[in-house]
Amino acid sequence: MQPTLLILAAGMASRYGSMKQIQSFGPGGETIMDYSIYDAIRAGFGKVVFVIRKDFEQNFKSICEPKLNGRIKTEYVDQDLTDFTNGFEIPKERTKPWGTAHAVLCAGDVIKEPFAVINADDFYGRDAFEKAAKFLTAEVAPNKYCIIGYELSKTLSENGTVSRGVCEVNAAGELMSINERTKIYRENDKIIYEENDSKHEVPENSKVSMNFWGFDPSVFSFIEKLFQQFLKDSINDPKAEFFIPIIGDAFIKNGGIIKLIPTSAQWFGVTYKEDAATVKKDIQNLVDGGEYPYSLWK
Repeated sequence: MQPTLLILAAGMASRYGSMKQIQSFGPGGETIMDYSIYDAIRAGFGKVVFVIRKDFEQNFKSICEPKLNGRIKTEYVDQDLTDFTNGFEIPKERTKPWGTAHAVLCAGDVIKEPFAVINADDFYGRDAFEKAAKFLTAEVAPNKYCIIGYELSKTLSENGTVSRGVCEVNAAGELMSINERTKIYRENDKIIYEENDSKHEVPENSKVSMNFWGFDPSVFSFIEKLFQQFLKDSINDPKAEFFIPIIGDAFIKNGGIIKLIPTSAQWFGVTYKEDAATVKKDIQNLVDGGEYPYSLWK
């Protein structure tokens, strides 16, 4: 059974203002998301599912379908504030979505096979998709998931500090925890993060999460139970978010295994608007080197 790629795209509209204004980074006008889908197709994924906002659904489809029709199956899922709230009264102050784990939960009706989850606007690289596809076709199980681990040094920005989830693994390469570190940057020949006004060094080869996960479809019932508990605990906090690492942490505590799969791929993302020029240049270099065609969809 071919795995599915789940792309979290509900936040794109709010960042770009309109789906028709999604920023192009490739020489043929491609978005970062286009490269992820292209890599997924050649790695053997059989379907892509987009989690989007309902008010941008038609615009989104009008952009995606002409490119993807005939290349890979597509599904579109809306993330709505009322989904899976099951009688809980949502406070008026709550306007932002519940978070990435809730977005995954919204796709449960259309995904019945092993699947990977990624962000729409992060560039993950071919190696990551090939390794995820291999895991999802050969190793994934109800008690075994995976996370793709990036080398910290390959996820920094030259234009400011970043926040990263630094992965702690055991001797078997299994995820034990993800520690969120804020204000990470390079200082001379070291990588530093700041906490409580003090500086701490982070090893150069530390593995970090860029929100690329691999799951068995049984995860949906697990997520739904956790979301109900999240609502009980946090529904009156308008800023509380139900993130995927919450799922990973609870899964490990329940005896599950999350395999950390290291990748040598270079991660690209636009943390700061100044990063856009660098991302364009880096993608152009990959095109020039033959990793991608000049135009992905022609």
